Amino acid sequence: MKQAAVALIAGLLFGAGLAFSGMGDPARVQAFLDLFGHWDPTLAFVMGGAMIPMALAWLVQKRLARPFACESFDLPGTSLLDRQLVAGAVLFGAGWGIGGLCPGPAVADLAIAPASAGIFVAAMLAGMGLHRITTR
Repeated sequence: MKQAAVALIAGLLFGAGLAFSGMGDPARVQAFLDLFGHWDPTLAFVMGGAMIPMALAWLVQKRLARPFACESFDLPGTSLLDRQLVAGAVLFGAGWGIGGLCPGPAVADLAIAPASAGIFVAAMLAGMGLHRITTR
């Protein structure tokens, strides 16, 4: 129950941040990526602003024996930079640039613009399924 409450609060906070910052608007994201046109630096400020609480969270995490709502921390076990990671990053970036959405805002946009976000989410889920099938 505690995990569900923490997940709900985190999701609401994340969604509120997306709505407040305008990052659920694909046009704003695409304007950030349009370096030689009508560049909009808003996303850079959002990312920079997100780094501050994340840096604090890492500092706090190092001092905790265990997380608040779980038995143990589930941290990445490797920092290996391999072909799969690079290919995934390229695909993510291409999809983000073309669609103007990444997974979090896309799911949030299902409530606001279900037709356009639905196409992106369907393609995202198909890609996730294809990855699962091809990496077994």
